[in-house]
Amino acid sequence: MLYDVRLELHYDYDAPVQGGRHLVRVTPASISGIQRVIAASLRYDPKPLAETQFVDFFGNHVTAIVFRDAHDALDIRLSARVFVEDIHPPADLSPTLDRLEQDMGRIWSLAPDSPHHFLAPSPRVDIDPVMTEYARQSVVRTMSVQAAVTDFCMTINRDFVYESGATDVATTPAEAFALRKGVCQDFAHVMIAGLRGVGIPAGYVSGFLRTNPPQGKPRLEGADAMHAWVRAWCGLDVGWIEFDPTNAMLAGPDHITIGHGRDYADISPIVGVLKTSGSHEAKQAVDVVRVE
Repeated sequence: MLYDVRLELHYDYDAPVQGGRHLVRVTPASISGIQRVIAASLRYDPKPLAETQFVDFFGNHVTAIVFRDAHDALDIRLSARVFVEDIHPPADLSPTLDRLEQDMGRIWSLAPDSPHHFLAPSPRVDIDPVMTEYARQSVVRTMSVQAAVTDFCMTINRDFVYESGATDVATTPAEAFALRKGVCQDFAHVMIAGLRGVGIPAGYVSGFLRTNPPQGKPRLEGADAMHAWVRAWCGLDVGWIEFDPTNAMLAGPDHITIGHGRDYADISPIVGVLKTSGSHEAKQAVDVVRVE
């Protein structure tokens, strides 16, 4: 699948911003065997004083921008063309949960993709006994790790309501779990918390969804904004598999990956510091169109 991706992030500040330093993570990643970025560019208004690029620990493309002059608004625009492989769902060769612990013990690597980074609590995801017990029900009624993760993905989609505005970026997984509603970030964080609680390494994936579905297919939730889903480590023979609890499906050719992290804090689209007073308003618009 070949896609053209357009993203616009707009920030209005109540008072002029005196300078500012930001890290921007919105550029799709080239991932061997999964997707290839053919071209990508970022534009800013106002233009930053300095702009540098680097790759963070988890392999995500990061652009650092610096402003000196005062400004009362900021626009960030991404344009990209990305080819995504249409990969068939993997066969379930995953172990039982007990065997998964043995597989973990055979891994000594602490490379970015090592499952050891994705089992403990992280900045935005605690291990909560209530969510652990919620996930354990999926383990009890299935035979393998992959089957348990699939069941848990479907369970969250069944039990939670997708409702824009019900939560915000600071909502914790426990708060979203109590509400039983939220957006893709909440669905992903709840799933990650539950999986880690039962001993299954799980991480956060940031990206985009195809805006217009194929003929005869339903439109996916979250297609007009940046999207989030989950990847779970299902043993040595299977590795990482990505699941979208918001849409009750495996991530596939309609999903375009920006990057990976332990939770939203590792792959948030923009973070930084600035000098101002008052608050700000943020807007985003996403358009992902298949190129025929």
